Amino acid sequence: MRIRFGHLAAAATLFGVEVGIALFVRDGFVRPYLGDVLATAMVYFAMRSAAPVGRRVAAASAFGLGAVIELGQALHVLDHAGLGGNRVARVVFGGVFDLKDLACYAVGVGLAVLVDRRWRGDPSAVG
Repeated sequence: MRIRFGHLAAAATLFGVEVGIALFVRDGFVRPYLGDVLATAMVYFAMRSAAPVGRRVAAASAFGLGAVIELGQALHVLDHAGLGGNRVARVVFGGVFDLKDLACYAVGVGLAVLVDRRWRGDPSAVG
């Protein structure tokens, strides 16, 4: 397995920002929306750092993971699993279904792909 250290550094940086948002930000934009954008970008870069996948697969997988988590929120999976009161589970998986979150996930993976393309010196390639 080949580690892409630039992607790993991007994922780690985004993770640190996400932790900071979760611990210190209580507002109506950064935490609920920007946090979702950054979360899917973080997953994208984490996948690209370690898995031998292209941009399309990483983007689809990061968006898909976000969509599955959002579906879990709609179905109240944490409550059914007895984790509804667990603060860590609520921070990681969220608690309220919102269609706007899916748009944030799409923006996050889109931005991640754009950054990845520019970073790698390949402004026209997507896959």
